[in-house]
Amino acid sequence: MRQQLSNFKAEFFKALAHPLRISILDALREGELTVNEISLRFDVEPANASQQLAVLRNKNIVMTRKDGASVYYSVRDKSIFKLLDVAKEIFSHHLVGVQSMLEEIHGPAASPAARVAEQRRVRRSRPRALRARNG
Repeated sequence: MRQQLSNFKAEFFKALAHPLRISILDALREGELTVNEISLRFDVEPANASQQLAVLRNKNIVMTRKDGASVYYSVRDKSIFKLLDVAKEIFSHHLVGVQSMLEEIHGPAASPAARVAEQRRVRRSRPRALRARNG
């Protein structure tokens, strides 16, 4: 039973392992979308959008509703948004950790924001005549 659950989880996460599929799921937070709406929103061919939606549908992550000639896609279980939010939070924590590590190695100027702030501070501290001459 434990192995089956691990296999299910692995297959589920494989279905999420594509940037376009993640973007599609994030877009579905706002409500259902058609293939054409998705392809226009993400500037991809409708066939590519359909292919990615098929992966999500095959894993029961999204479902469809037909209205005339249009097929609308929506998320089957809105808990998926919590999972995506947690993944984003983990990613943010990872970036903060990497930034802290770089600052430890190279000092605070290692972060782009710190470098820009330092450059501004240095420019402001130069005499006015020197600033006018050197820009």
